[in-house]
Amino acid sequence: MHNVSFSMNPGEIIGIVGESGSGKSTLLRAVLGLLPAGGRYTSGEIVFREQMLFSNNTRKMDWQRVRGKRIAMVFQDSGAYLNPIRRIGSQYVEAIRAHLPISRKDAQELAVRTLASMGLNDPERVMRSYASQLSGGMKQRTAIAMAASLEPELLLADEPTSALDVTTQNEVLSELSRLCAEQGTGLIMVTHNMAVAAHMADRIAVMLDGRLVELGDTMDVISSPSHEYTRRLLDAVPELEEDMHDR
Repeated sequence: MHNVSFSMNPGEIIGIVGESGSGKSTLLRAVLGLLPAGGRYTSGEIVFREQMLFSNNTRKMDWQRVRGKRIAMVFQDSGAYLNPIRRIGSQYVEAIRAHLPISRKDAQELAVRTLASMGLNDPERVMRSYASQLSGGMKQRTAIAMAASLEPELLLADEPTSALDVTTQNEVLSELSRLCAEQGTGLIMVTHNMAVAAHMADRIAVMLDGRLVELGDTMDVISSPSHEYTRRLLDAVPELEEDMHDR
């Protein structure tokens, strides 16, 4: 990535759009210190609540205090990150207790409440289930619930709905919006779908070849894009104008 620079406010939703290979997911992983093998930081700073997550002068970071509790992440295929041989409840409770000093019983109750708040009608059954027994939408809601339980200040979502059907996609996006509104959680959501970003985001950032080529308020970017690449993305979504009027 080159010259990617922006800031955000608590509770704000930023949608990062661009085609595959543009650097969207790499940006999220850089924020959490999870660059893939071969990736490395060369310059710049990542600042979270006045704390340097990375800078030229700060190479070591106590990520245990940051990941999960203060900054959480929802991946594209959350089912792949759930342990297939452990029940959901076991790993959910373990994740909560890794960050909060509460009993197993209290963690269990917190998990059930949060699953219910995500629209899962039978959270106790979800807790007893294995990942293979849940649908894609249920696994994605479960992943969001696991992140929301710790009330993070920032949530990173990497294509959180791309593998879901349209109806389930809308439901998951609604849960993410509600999380931001109720908990004041900031959300950086990566998507290749400009319509999803337009529906969700307060601001849209457009990435191309590892560079941030446009950043602005959603309506400004949609109605008056300044970069040719943004215009091409918009042209690929013929229903966008009608959808925005319904927003």
